[in-house]
Amino acid sequence: MRKFRILAILTVMALLTALVTGCGGGNKEQQAANSNEIIIGGNLELSGAVATYGTNLKNGAELYFEEVNAGEGVLGKKIKFQVLDNKSDTTEATNVATRLISQDKVAAIIGCATSGNTMGIMPVATDNKVPIITPSGTALEVTVDPNTNQVREYIFRTCFIDPFQGIVMSNFAVKDLKAKTAVLYVDNQSPYAKGLAQFFEEAFTKQGGQILAKEAFVPEDQDFKATLTKIKKLNPDVIYLPAYYEAVGKIVKQAREIGITAPFLGGDGWDSPKLTEIAGAAALNGTYFTNHYSSQQDDPTIKAFVEKYQAKYGEVPDTFAALGYDTAVLLVDAIKRSGDGSSEKIKEALASTKDLQTVTGKISVDEQHNPVKGAVILEMKDGKQVYNTYVTP
Repeated sequence: MRKFRILAILTVMALLTALVTGCGGGNKEQQAANSNEIIIGGNLELSGAVATYGTNLKNGAELYFEEVNAGEGVLGKKIKFQVLDNKSDTTEATNVATRLISQDKVAAIIGCATSGNTMGIMPVATDNKVPIITPSGTALEVTVDPNTNQVREYIFRTCFIDPFQGIVMSNFAVKDLKAKTAVLYVDNQSPYAKGLAQFFEEAFTKQGGQILAKEAFVPEDQDFKATLTKIKKLNPDVIYLPAYYEAVGKIVKQAREIGITAPFLGGDGWDSPKLTEIAGAAALNGTYFTNHYSSQQDDPTIKAFVEKYQAKYGEVPDTFAALGYDTAVLLVDAIKRSGDGSSEKIKEALASTKDLQTVTGKISVDEQHNPVKGAVILEMKDGKQVYNTYVTP
């Protein structure tokens, strides 16, 4: 009988301990103060349709976190970067965010790579008051609710936004390529693509350009030649194709096969080493896209980053690697200024960031949680990216 009483007492004590631990685990501020490490989540596309984006974002962020940990750390603590694969899927991105917050108790989340996936995890992050920084989600509504025009308190980004990107490419089309007519060919399921198309069209027509047609596709499409034949008959000066690299590669390849010679223009979603593999080097000649940086820029900060990245990964860093690195820089700077590494204080510090030097430019976070920074225009020549020009905001 005595054994049973002892067992019962031990069971109750275990349950009480678990209960106290569970309640304490939800207090991120207390955890941040007591732990010898600060846990940062990574909600990234490591497989699926845009796997090169997430992989290179991860590589860039890890490179900087390793530099921080090799020194004194931040606030006397080491950074633990807990990265999970959202498989380029919005539902899975939400599941990953839930796990990172409830199980891994992260102080902040880096991700997602795409605007759509980032918007999918917003409710989870906001409800739990955990800041997220998307390195490359450029859609306007990522940081501002279009229905209320209210800034999303816990959402930030490291990249420029679609209005700026669309205007930059429109100006380039009109002034540099002397384009008077254009066709829009848009991924109809992508907030990113639709936003870019909208801002390109507004800027292009404002400068006297004419949009001859607006065509659409979905990511699952494989044969684009029927639509491309319609576009060919219109004979536009340029074709604006805001989409991700897999679709871009197939469309440009098939366009050249049926004799379309007009320049294709796009956004940062083009940036992937897979683009040339899919389209072929020759097909991409005469195409241009806006981007966040070029490894060819004559800038000491960029040169130092490229050297470090090549030494670790054996390849030239693309824009996603640079944005991953910069997001880690932005976050560590905010953690330092937060004083305690808690989610709430990190959020406040992110919002007050000013003149922070990063690889892709000097960042000041504006009132809509967007960085004020410039853009580059890259041209594809024989399968390689060639730096064309830098555009200030």
